[in-house]
Amino acid sequence: MVDLYRSYEKPLSDDLLFDWHRKIFRGAKNRIEVGQYRSSPDPMRVVSGSIHNPRIHFEAPPSERVAREMGGFVEWFNKTAPDRSDPLPTLARAGLAHLYFESIHPFEDGNGRIGRAISEKALSQGLGHPALIALSQTIQKKRKSYYDALERANKTTEVTPWLDYFSTTVLDAQHHAHVCVEFLVNKAKFFDRHRSKFNDRQEKVLLRIFKEGPDGFKGGLSAENYIRIINTSRATATRIFRSWWY
Repeated sequence: MVDLYRSYEKPLSDDLLFDWHRKIFRGAKNRIEVGQYRSSPDPMRVVSGSIHNPRIHFEAPPSERVAREMGGFVEWFNKTAPDRSDPLPTLARAGLAHLYFESIHPFEDGNGRIGRAISEKALSQGLGHPALIALSQTIQKKRKSYYDALERANKTTEVTPWLDYFSTTVLDAQHHAHVCVEFLVNKAKFFDRHRSKFNDRQEKVLLRIFKEGPDGFKGGLSAENYIRIINTSRATATRIFRSWWY
């Protein structure tokens, strides 16, 4: 994402995608092909659900077709940029780019993350500056709706329902990003005003609560949660709680 924000205006290329893929899996212990398109003869499927009851949403093109399909995709993405020969409206281009990339599913793993980054690249190019948008978080929160929309779009050449879904998701993500920025600003102001009033334990608890972000700390600050956060005994936690109330 940092690389995307720094170079959003650059054309898409195989080398750029390979670099993103290497960054995603840097240091990870895995047996997948990193920094290159998949070459395994095994079917590449988008699956959700448990391992005992998987749901196959679609099957991607075989690996021997990936290089050709990606060549066409990269060419299409670059020529539809705002300053190129066949520009498309920003939201439509971002939505189509995500759908086309996920349909090819060129990597063994990490396609979702890279597909969302491509969408953000398209949005940034359309805006003329890096897009501050929580697209990944918004999709992850409603993963079932995402997979359902993706599955429907892969079974027809009609993309209007997908673009409707994607555009709504982008607007939701934009709203969520705005809420997150407001939350972080208010968090900073809170600590600027009150930091000197907290002891180490209180600050540790507050930081843990704020870590949950705008959605809030689920379950409330019960004695059990407090014990886990500061790693103390029940007797000490009870004494601290009593001192707060009395």
